Amino acid sequence: MIDDLTIDKSVGNGGLMVPEVMIILGSESDLEIAKKAVGILEGFQISYTLKVASAHRTHDLVRNLVVEGTKRGVKVFIGMAGLAAHLPGVMASYTHRPVIGVPVDVELSGIDSLLASIQTPYPASVATVGINRGDNAGILAAEILSVGDEEIKSGLHDLRKSFHTKVNGGEKEVLSQIDGKHFKDFQVDEPIVFSNVDETNFKEEGCNDDLIKTPDVTVILDGYSNIKIGENLIEILNRLGVSYDFKVISSIANPTEFERYMETVKDVKLFVGVGGSSAHVTGSIVALSEKPVIGVPCSNQLNGLDALVSMVNMPPGVPVGVVGMDSGENGALLVGKILGLLDKRIEINLKGEIADGRLFK
Repeated sequence: MIDDLTIDKSVGNGGLMVPEVMIILGSESDLEIAKKAVGILEGFQISYTLKVASAHRTHDLVRNLVVEGTKRGVKVFIGMAGLAAHLPGVMASYTHRPVIGVPVDVELSGIDSLLASIQTPYPASVATVGINRGDNAGILAAEILSVGDEEIKSGLHDLRKSFHTKVNGGEKEVLSQIDGKHFKDFQVDEPIVFSNVDETNFKEEGCNDDLIKTPDVTVILDGYSNIKIGENLIEILNRLGVSYDFKVISSIANPTEFERYMETVKDVKLFVGVGGSSAHVTGSIVALSEKPVIGVPCSNQLNGLDALVSMVNMPPGVPVGVVGMDSGENGALLVGKILGLLDKRIEINLKGEIADGRLFK
C-alpha cells in the first residue's frame, strides 16, 4: 500500500480523493522542472499529486505508485528524470494510462535522458516532450484530459490566444528599438479562416468499415517513404477499434492543401504525425490545432536523429508527445491510452493489446 494520493477534486474508489495527474520525479533535484508542470496544472485547475521515486533505486515504490494510482483512477502520469532516465518507461510498463516523459538535463546536455525516455520498446509507450520542458508536459496532460472535458478545452484555447498576444507584444518591443532610415513597416490582414471546403472522404484509404463522419483520430504521413510505419500504426488502431482517417500529405510541399485538409478534420479528438528528416509534419499540425498531437519520427536520414529532435524539441506552449524511432506501434498505443479514458471498449482492447505485446506476439 502506498501513502495518501491526495490533492483535490477527483473522487475515486471508496470515496478517496484521487488526482487526475500523478507526477513522479526520479530525484528531488528535478523539482524546478516539476514546478513548470505544476504551474500549468494549477492554471487549469487540474488536480495532481507529486512523488519522488527512482526507477533504479526504489523500483518497488515506482511500481506501487503507478499500479495503485491506476486502480484508483489517475488518468495521466508524468515521469521526470535525468541521466539514464528509465523512469517514464518503467511507469508505462505498469499502466494502460497515458505516460508523459520529461527528460532532464543533468549530463550530456540531456541527450542521454531524452533517448532513454523516448526509445521505449513496444508496448511501453511514452509520450516524450523536450528536454526540461515540464511546462509542455503540463500542457500535454491538459490536452489529453481536454478530449473529454470542455472546460479544459476552453482553457487551452485561451492559452493559445495568450501566446498570440505575447508574440505580437514581442514584435512591438523589437520594432521600438529599430530606427534605421530605410525601415518600412509591413502589415498583413488577420489569418484567413478556410471555409466552404469540400468534406474529406473519411476512411477512403484502408480504414475501418464503420461509416462515421468524423473519426476519432487523424494519422498524417509526410510522404510515402514512411508508409510502412503508417501501416503498422493503423493495423493496431484497427485492433483497438479506433476510428481514423489516414492521409499522406506534406506540409512543406503542399502547405495550402495541408491547411485546407486540417480544416476538414478539425473535429477529430487527436492527431498522429509520422515523418522523417526535419519532420515538419507534427509542428505543422500543432500550429493549426489545439488537440493532442503524437509524433512518430522515421529513420529516413541520419538514423532518424534529425526527425526525432525536430519533433520533440518544441517551444513552450505547443507540445508534441513523441514516441521512439519508427515506432508506429507505440504511437497507436498512445492513441488507445488517450481514447481509452473515455471509451471502455477501447480500454478493454488496449489492455489485451498490451498483454499480447508483452508476450512478443
